[in-house]
Amino acid sequence: MSGCLMAGAIALAVSQGFTLGWTHSVERVGWVEEWQIDDGRLHLTQAAVRGSGAGMEPGEGAVLKDGWWVWSPGISVPSLSLAASGATGQGWRLCTDSGCRIIGAEPGAPLLLTPCAKGVAGE
Repeated sequence: MSGCLMAGAIALAVSQGFTLGWTHSVERVGWVEEWQIDDGRLHLTQAAVRGSGAGMEPGEGAVLKDGWWVWSPGISVPSLSLAASGATGQGWRLCTDSGCRIIGAEPGAPLLLTPCAKGVAGE
């Protein structure tokens, strides 16, 4: 499966999906999600959280693996809007086939993640 992900104004080639990770702004523990792009939508295939607490309860069917609660949400959305509050101090770690980058670390407008329109970056 191959596709393209728009992260704000940046187009990223994606062949194996992408991973989005961050530190929860209240509980200060890790959260990681694995996403696939298919049929012009983003599909959340797996989520993992290193603990539980305020607004970050593990999902239905979660199992504990190496200190992480892991589950398969099965959620499909047209896009993701990431609030760039600066509250986490680190932003989000977005990883694709070509490596990882930090996005949304500075306070500002929300950052939109969406599949590329046809014709963008090889689509």
